[in-house]
Amino acid sequence: MLVSSLGLGLTAAVPAAATAAAQSSGSPLQQQTDAVAAAGAVGVLAQVTTPLGQEAASAGTASLGTGRPVATDGAFRIGSATKTFVATVVLQLVDEGRLSLDDTVARWLPGVVAGNGNDGSKITIRQLLNHTSGVYDYTLDLAEMTDAAAFQRDRFRTYSPDELVAMAMRHAPVSAPGAAFAYSDTDYVLAGMIVARVTGHSWADEVNARIIRPLDLRHTTTPGTFPFVLGPHADGYSAFGGTTLLDVTAFNPSAADASGSMISTAGDLTRFYTALVAGRLLSPARLAEMESTVPAPALGPGVRYGLGLGWIPLSCGGGYYGHPGGVFGYQTWDGVTADARRAVVVSDTGDGNDATQGAVIGLVDAELCG
Repeated sequence: MLVSSLGLGLTAAVPAAATAAAQSSGSPLQQQTDAVAAAGAVGVLAQVTTPLGQEAASAGTASLGTGRPVATDGAFRIGSATKTFVATVVLQLVDEGRLSLDDTVARWLPGVVAGNGNDGSKITIRQLLNHTSGVYDYTLDLAEMTDAAAFQRDRFRTYSPDELVAMAMRHAPVSAPGAAFAYSDTDYVLAGMIVARVTGHSWADEVNARIIRPLDLRHTTTPGTFPFVLGPHADGYSAFGGTTLLDVTAFNPSAADASGSMISTAGDLTRFYTALVAGRLLSPARLAEMESTVPAPALGPGVRYGLGLGWIPLSCGGGYYGHPGGVFGYQTWDGVTADARRAVVVSDTGDGNDATQGAVIGLVDAELCG
């Protein structure tokens, strides 16, 4: 689930005094964070990491009607940033010789991608990871994504990965395999199913064993069907196209599965993305494949997409790696420079709109350009 329209020794917790200073000094980061809230976000937190240290800021409120400030170390649903974790596990399995990116989906999941013109024997794992499979995005058929009554009815429903893929199989492919970039959450549900078939463990178990525990990401979870966000956090809100915001914090994240169900913090996401881009999680060859991109104009001008990792251009030249995400009331944007020396994570609550997304992108661009 993506926003509608995208370590290195520097990830220690921000001292409370430093955070308070950032929030009261009118620093550029605080001003940029305030701008995101002014553009329509309910609550915002931002964290910037550079060789000089870390700075964090927040704006808005963590819970409507309370005035409670947003904790800069709070947890949030990361949406499609989950995809980078899943893609990293797949590429680690490639490094171990347990599968190939050129294996077909049908080799590992025979009969799963079939019907209405879908053919898993013509789709490779690489095409799943870079969204060139052409498989329909099942989230377009989830009524709870756009309808408040449907959300209230189904918010605690459990979906299996097979159910989610079956929704997509009711539709013809949107394009031929390999023909063009077409973002589809179904791709990563299938990738998660392949991880389970290869390893004998769920994608979530593999993410925990291979990434979360080795990197000591103490506040990052794969919640499965557990509907709540634990610990300090901002509540998520959605108006579902109307004018009244509904608290959507609690829901069963199995509807997002390997495409967007994880929870994390700004500090943990910084640690993960900097470790990944710095080469601590993959061999040089696999990291190069992850960073090999295709044009993704649907995600924005100049944006490109690799294997679970986006590349976004910077106004100062060059670009950065990351993966934005959005899921039921939470929007996430993260970015790390190619040398892994500068990183930014932003989380805001609400539906997100062009103004808030523009303010977030501006914040990330300004901080990564230095």
